[in-house]
Amino acid sequence: MQDMLVRLFQLPDAAPMRAALAENGVVIRRCNPFESHTLEDWVGRHFSMRWVCECRVAMAHSPSGCFIATRDSQILGFVCVDATARGFIGPMGVSEAARGGGIGKALFVTALEQMRHLGYAYAIIGGAGPVDLYSRWVGATVIENSEPGIYTGILPNPPTA
Repeated sequence: MQDMLVRLFQLPDAAPMRAALAENGVVIRRCNPFESHTLEDWVGRHFSMRWVCECRVAMAHSPSGCFIATRDSQILGFVCVDATARGFIGPMGVSEAARGGGIGKALFVTALEQMRHLGYAYAIIGGAGPVDLYSRWVGATVIENSEPGIYTGILPNPPTA
């Protein structure tokens, strides 16, 4: 999968997205350090241990580099910034039951806005899966010759006991 580039100076406004979700009880916010164990457990159950590792890195930043979507104190989705590398956004995931309602886009754009506030002009989506989706959401463009990019020589998962 190729990497994609996002121009942070041309983002849609995430505030109306968050407000629309809030009407349905969904809150988009930065994950607190004392919630990291809950986030890691949720990401491990819904996605992968590799993504748990990236959450740990993003959560170690101050302020935290993980944003979550919640309803009734339950996680619905997450996104990380500056995890695999500085300037990278991802991983990102929304539970299967919560997909299709705008949570992913609101999480993604909120995290990108925070990257812009930190001084970044561009963000990189590493190994972008849904290229068309990111292009529609924020005008992201594929970075030529970026495959496999940073994701080479990855250690295998440990055997399960």
